[in-house]
Amino acid sequence: MSRSGLALALGLGMAALAALPGSAQSLRIPVIEQPADDWDTCGLAEVAGLKAGGDGFLAVRAGPGSDFDKIDEVHNGDRLYLFSESGDWYGVLYGVGELDCSPITEPRKAERPGAKSGWVHKNWVRPLAG
Repeated sequence: MSRSGLALALGLGMAALAALPGSAQSLRIPVIEQPADDWDTCGLAEVAGLKAGGDGFLAVRAGPGSDFDKIDEVHNGDRLYLFSESGDWYGVLYGVGELDCSPITEPRKAERPGAKSGWVHKNWVRPLAG
């Protein structure tokens, strides 16, 4: 393959990778959906309390801690589905309408078609239901 062909192939590969949702690219600690004795596996929440004069976003991280890479951003009013909890962090799915959180019998990765996943700090999350 010529140098220009190789450069084009590498560029197309990087473009395809960049097109993946952030969580598919770099989620280090998966968000886990747990069985809970006939209870739904997630709760509905929203991002709240971010100061208008501040950054204006809540970082979505690749794992439960500020030392993990930022993979996305959410904003006041954005809906989140809470699946996991680790210290001061929630493992969430977001970026879609309504999710099915029906009871399950075995733990599994929290994944739904079209949904993004990641970890957000609890300080800026207001539970709504679940």
